[in-house]
Amino acid sequence: MRILIASDIHGSSLFCGILLDAFRREEADKLLLLGDILYHGPRNDLPEGYAPREVTAQLNAFASSILGVRGNCDAEIDQMVLHFPMMADYCLLYAGGRAIFATHGHLYNMSSPPPLHPGDILLHGHTHVPCWDSFGDGNLCLNPGSVSLPKENTPHGYILLTEKEIIWKDLSGTEYHRILL
Repeated sequence: MRILIASDIHGSSLFCGILLDAFRREEADKLLLLGDILYHGPRNDLPEGYAPREVTAQLNAFASSILGVRGNCDAEIDQMVLHFPMMADYCLLYAGGRAIFATHGHLYNMSSPPPLHPGDILLHGHTHVPCWDSFGDGNLCLNPGSVSLPKENTPHGYILLTEKEIIWKDLSGTEYHRILL
């Protein structure tokens, strides 16, 4: 199973299109969206190509391949137009014998972690900054950064998850970090 993981599209049709190009290029089986899909939020400038209706159409074309969790900028009204579930606060994945707790990051993060077993992975977006930090009892905190509004001079990026590794890439597909599971 190849899962492309991305966060914080914030209504950018431009970057959503580039992300979907990466999804096809990577030949991923699923696209996991870690929240903040349509709205840009009150603390962010409008992202380039801001067009939430277009993002809705772009993502709905891939609805059967998308897994989603709710971000702090997502609302119940968004679920009415998106054809894939995205209102859960988290989902659980498993790879390399490890549990992966996937969430947006505004509720669960390194400062407020969910209950994890030793070696489990906390995966979230929200900060718009990639991370791959150790914490707790052999746990990892991973963040793909932001698709449309990266911060701290980080790339527009995503994560590719396989059974054996996690790879960070920018939207052009250039790899910049890898972790073996």
